[in-house]
Amino acid sequence: MPTLLELVRSHTDLDDDDVSWLQLLQADWQIVADLSFADLVLWLPDRDGHGFWAGAQMRPTTGPTAYVDDVVGTFVAAGRRPLLEEAYASGRLVREGDPEWRDEVPVRVESIPVVRAGRVIAVITRNTNLHGVRTPSRLELTYLQTADDLSQMIAAGHFPVPGARSDHADSPRVGDGFLRVDAFGLVTYASPNALSLYRRLGLSGDLTGLDLADLTRRLVPPRRRPDEETLSAVLTGRAHRDTELASEEVALIVRSVPLRPEGERIGALILVRDVTELRRRDRELVTKDATIREIHHRVKNNLQTVAALLRLQARRMDSPGGRAALQEAVRRVGTIAVVHEMLSQTVEEDVDFDDVADRLAGMVVEVSTSGVPVQVRREGSFGRLPSETATTLAMVLTEVLQNAVEHGYGDASAGTTGHVEVRVHRGGGRLRIGVADDGRGLPDDFDPETSAGLGLSIVRTLVQSELGGRLHLGDRPQGGGAVADIDVPLA
Repeated sequence: MPTLLELVRSHTDLDDDDVSWLQLLQADWQIVADLSFADLVLWLPDRDGHGFWAGAQMRPTTGPTAYVDDVVGTFVAAGRRPLLEEAYASGRLVREGDPEWRDEVPVRVESIPVVRAGRVIAVITRNTNLHGVRTPSRLELTYLQTADDLSQMIAAGHFPVPGARSDHADSPRVGDGFLRVDAFGLVTYASPNALSLYRRLGLSGDLTGLDLADLTRRLVPPRRRPDEETLSAVLTGRAHRDTELASEEVALIVRSVPLRPEGERIGALILVRDVTELRRRDRELVTKDATIREIHHRVKNNLQTVAALLRLQARRMDSPGGRAALQEAVRRVGTIAVVHEMLSQTVEEDVDFDDVADRLAGMVVEVSTSGVPVQVRREGSFGRLPSETATTLAMVLTEVLQNAVEHGYGDASAGTTGHVEVRVHRGGGRLRIGVADDGRGLPDDFDPETSAGLGLSIVRTLVQSELGGRLHLGDRPQGGGAVADIDVPLA
């Protein structure tokens, strides 16, 4: 299905400001569809005047749809829909007398010109499935009157309002709770859902006739409500914005849409939504994130303590081989600690591995015993990795870098500078890493499959068993040096 922007670019002469206006309208027109109990279709004028293109569509959540199939991307030739052409040419709302019949369903159609900066840039058709129409209740009459007011505002260029939109996740919808206030902020109608929410705040009795701002001040403690200017602007309907307020038991988001169909403000549409459960979950997530970070912090501290104990033990060892083995263990424990340190500083359960890789490279060079200065350069990005993958890959990368530094330049002559390059490519669901040095290369009799070295055994086990990847060791293609290629899946 084509997007609004694609259709505009392909078939119309609308400019970027027009598109931004239409996108802002799309962000809010669910309100109009629900209040109208009708489907809305946005029609774009063809640049050559041959007809109209359906650029967007919105179904109501409050009534039956008038369209079984999506119509976005369809074209209506000139002369086929007189209502569209009349609304576009006159800039006025046009209502049809007799209903259309679609799939044996009678549909009442109204055309609303979309005006920006004094120009008609598109037309909205409001399509009501008459099978869903019954004797209207007061709620339905108030909904329809408010929908008509918003339609007139669209035709006058007063709606949508720049900078105000309701398409974020917790924005209130018509069905959550609907109130209408007059120009003085007095409630003229409150839906049953809105009345229930205010009773949860502590209201006894009805809302009709009450000053909504004053009532809310009495029910909500000052520390749980917005500043006075925001509270007054939203609950009297003077500003197109939303705010959040709460008692000890319930949290609400309140949104105001001022109504001015003839230019002067006659009142406002107020939508309210109970977000008590959402805020409780937010608090639980914050607590969980803090707990996870604290666990990583403590694990990192414990690993550093273990590393310090191993380091002390190594200093007391008389055997050079034993001392070297303990120092290797210190380095490996420190590698895991680096990952947990990174995880203790983020609220997410994954790691920016570029930072980890760069720190590990610095650690390897710093503790190198080769006696040769070595420079490590990274090309490409690891991106973010899950903590489990990051911990294992950190161990692998450290061992490979350690082998490159220690074995590649172990007997290099004085004055030599080693260069190790880490090439990273991420794509196609896989992570490919190449670690190449310009040292002495692999021994002639070296066989990676039969080598019993502890470091290589660790790398092979981690890559193949833990990461489900492949490891290849060989001479550098350019000559002079060795390369380790690691290929692991990211899924």
